[in-house]
Formats: sequence, structure tokens, C-alpha cells
Amino acid sequence: MAGLLQYKCPCCGGAIEWNSTLQKMKCPYCDTEFDLQTLQAYDQELATDSPDSMEWQSEPGSEWTEGEASGLRVYVCKSCGGEIVGDANTAATSCPYCGNPVMMMGNFSGHLKPDYIIPFKLDKQAAKNALKKHLATKKLLPAVFKDENHIDEIKGLYVPYWVFNADASAKMRYKATRVRTWSDPQWVYTETGYFQVIRGGYLGFDHVPVDGSSKLDDTLMESIEPFNFQEAVPFQTAYLAGYLADKYDVDKETTVNRANERIKQSTQQAFDQTVQGQGYASVANEYSSIQLMNGVAKYVLYPVWLLNTTWENNKYTFAMNGQTGKFVGDLPMDKKLYWKKWGLIAGIAAAFVYGASWLFQLL
Repeated sequence: MAGLLQYKCPCCGGAIEWNSTLQKMKCPYCDTEFDLQTLQAYDQELATDSPDSMEWQSEPGSEWTEGEASGLRVYVCKSCGGEIVGDANTAATSCPYCGNPVMMMGNFSGHLKPDYIIPFKLDKQAAKNALKKHLATKKLLPAVFKDENHIDEIKGLYVPYWVFNADASAKMRYKATRVRTWSDPQWVYTETGYFQVIRGGYLGFDHVPVDGSSKLDDTLMESIEPFNFQEAVPFQTAYLAGYLADKYDVDKETTVNRANERIKQSTQQAFDQTVQGQGYASVANEYSSIQLMNGVAKYVLYPVWLLNTTWENNKYTFAMNGQTGKFVGDLPMDKKLYWKKWGLIAGIAAAFVYGASWLFQLL
């Protein structure tokens, strides 16, 4: 029986011991009782635990064929270092990241060729209209943001993404409780039941996107998701005509960690939902294991409308999904307008209080 003393209480983690009177194992810390069969099953379950295995297959990717990129030119911003690609007909332009002028550096070369591209569905006018409609509701926005010439600076940019496909086998274990309360004329009683909840199954992940540009904020890019990959087509340089494209500067191997993080988070949420709403008072995940299978990544260009501006030495970026029209951005507030508005409200409130006080004195 000495080996039984090694058992830890599944409820509180304390060392449990054999109680000869009860003929059960009992925890001296939380008074929970266990039969041997339950503890043995619990021990066997713990023995099957294994760490996450989230490895991806390495594929060489597509190379540019001879003459395929001959119509592309590379433009570099001397201010922020941004490097973008345009067609041979692209005139002098400004950087989509900081708004400063860019200069052409020469012919395009290097980097893998995108596997797929989602062509722009919304043109510049549609983007401008949506932007003006959104800005019209922001009463305390600085006037420069609503200026027509400023809105004309919005640019269409194909943003590089790595998209990940994989099947996931997952196992989750939860510690849950149910609480029952009753009373008599003298006492209020509370009974807490502890449960081990096990979930396991398979999930499929298609086209999990990770931004491949270090110049664009990942949170901003994830905010304009989702993109509908069903409308993606095999890449052709003709789709770049009239638009700019960013060259990826974050390779696939670097973005794997973010892809794994997103897959793990989604898997966790999916399994958590199967436990929630089952009458438990509390649920805590105490173990998870995710095994990836058939994991592959592809290089894709997604359409984004960008507007960058500077206000009081702070940079603001506005982004709009060029496929769905979803747009986000960190917009500033004109502090002068703010204090002017609240000064007017305070003045009206003071006048009302003064008038009410004067009327009270007359009465």
C-alpha cells in the first residue's frame, strides 16, 4: 500500500492517503474521498499526456520564370525603407506605409512567386466613399482626415500573406465543479462536486493567414480579416496592373509560430465550447495536446486599401479589406474640438444651475 501514498488529490493537489474506516482514499486537506478504481483511471489518463506537436512540411515554393517579372519594377522609400513592387507603367508615387515619395530602384528580382492572389473587388472610388462615410460619424476627428485631397491619398496594395492548411488532432482535459446549496433552520450547507472532463477529436484548418510584411502591424491586418479564399486565383502579374504590391520580408519559417498560436487558440475555443453550458459552476483547462498533420503553407497576395497620415507627430494607419470592404484604423481626436464641446456643455449646465437657483430663491 505504500505506493498509494504517492497519489495527489485531483481536486486540490494535496497528498491523499488510505482511510481504513472508509475503505477509500481520502484527502486530509479538502476531505474529498476517492475509490481506488477512480484514482487508477485518473493515473492512467495522466500517463497518456503528451506535448504539442505542431510541425509543418517544408515546400520549396514557386520560382519566377524567365521573363515573367520583366514588367515589374521595384520602388524603395528612403524615409521608412519600405520596398514595394509596381508595374512598368507605375508613375511617381508615394509610400503606402508613411506617405513620403518613393523612387524607382530598378527591375524586380528574387523572392518566391506568390501561389495565389485575391484580386481587388472594390476600386478606389468605392474605398473613398466608404472611408468618407465612416469618417462622417466621427465628430471629434481632425479636419485633415476629412479633407478630399487627403482622402485621395488612399492606395491599393497587395499585402503578402502566408496561409496555412493543416489537420489537428487534439485532446483536452478540464477540471470542473458543480455546487449544491441547501439549508435547515440552523445551518447553510454547500456541497462541491469535482469532475474530470475529457474531450478529444479532430479539426481541419484551411487558409489560416499570417501577415508576411514587417512594415504593417499584425493586429491591424488581422482586424480586417477574414478574406474569402474561395475567390483566390492562381497568381498572374496582370493582376498587379494599377496597384502596388509588397514583397514579403517575413519568411514562412518565421511566421509558423504565429500560425501555431492562432490554430491552438481556435482549437482551445472550439473544445471549450463543448464543456461550457453543461451545468458546471466552474471549468478550468488543466491540459491540452495538439498534434498537427498534413501541414502546408502557401504564399498569397491579399488586397488592402491603405491610408497613412501624421497628426501631431503621431502616425495613423487606416486599412480596408479590398475584397469585403471591412475597414479599421486608429483614428485621432482633435483635443481643441473636444474641449470646445465640453466647455459649451459645461456652460449650458452652469447656466441651468444658476437659473434653477434664482427661481428657487423667488419661490
